[in-house]
Amino acid sequence: MTLQSPFSKVLILIKGAGDLASGVAYRLKRSGFPLIMTELPAPTLVRRTVSFGEAIYSGETWVEGLVARQVDSLTAAVQLAYSERIPVLADPDPALPARLKPAVVVDAIIAKVNTGTTLHDAPLVIALGPGFTAGQDCHAVIETNRGHWLGRVIYPGGGPAGDGCAEANTNTPGQVKGHTADRVLRAPAAGYVIPHAQIGERIEAGQLIASVAGHEIIAPFAGVLRGLVHPNVSVTPGFKIGDLDPRGEVSHCFTISDKSLAIGGGVLEAVLASDIVRTRWEKA
Repeated sequence: MTLQSPFSKVLILIKGAGDLASGVAYRLKRSGFPLIMTELPAPTLVRRTVSFGEAIYSGETWVEGLVARQVDSLTAAVQLAYSERIPVLADPDPALPARLKPAVVVDAIIAKVNTGTTLHDAPLVIALGPGFTAGQDCHAVIETNRGHWLGRVIYPGGGPAGDGCAEANTNTPGQVKGHTADRVLRAPAAGYVIPHAQIGERIEAGQLIASVAGHEIIAPFAGVLRGLVHPNVSVTPGFKIGDLDPRGEVSHCFTISDKSLAIGGGVLEAVLASDIVRTRWEKA
């Protein structure tokens, strides 16, 4: 089915297809923008049940009524972009924007550093979180840190410090019911993750969640397993492999988070506030 929308001329490329990128894609696709997402050939997704990048492993995945499908070529991705589905391409090549020529590029890799995005990748370039400066390597930055600035659009000279940047990475997860760093499950050794529990499962304190190279990962408290990397992912010691949520809400494991939707709203605002939509609509 062809996407029917006044924004059908505004093709958007989203680099990354994890949970934050998927919140962005959800907002944009629901608003009628054609889009393409890219990911690694073996994505290191933790919140896989709400990440469109899971399509790389399963071929097709659903997130809150939207379907993402893995595609093998840029041609197939472009064709699917204008349908009601979201194409996910295993092609993290920084040169892809030059080949695709999208109206908008959104860097949603969340690497905390710029991995190759430039101000010239598209007429409008938006980047999520720290590692970018508005006016230098993108046109706008979206704040990803929880708090007063979350989801805000930062332009040159703006932001918490007035430098066009998002807040610096704290390396500490936000507090949830008194838990911070212990909410994040990390690999105790190098190897592949062998799951002993499923995403959405209620976990008791002391329960075995997974193992890596014979090393067990035990739940430090009771909660719900909100995320766990795919068994095909090769991990290194200290690598984030899972997310234990002390709130115990199973539905949170299968719905897009408030943080992701806030960030997605910021991206949508930046797109609608630019001249891109008006210019493409007038040419339609």
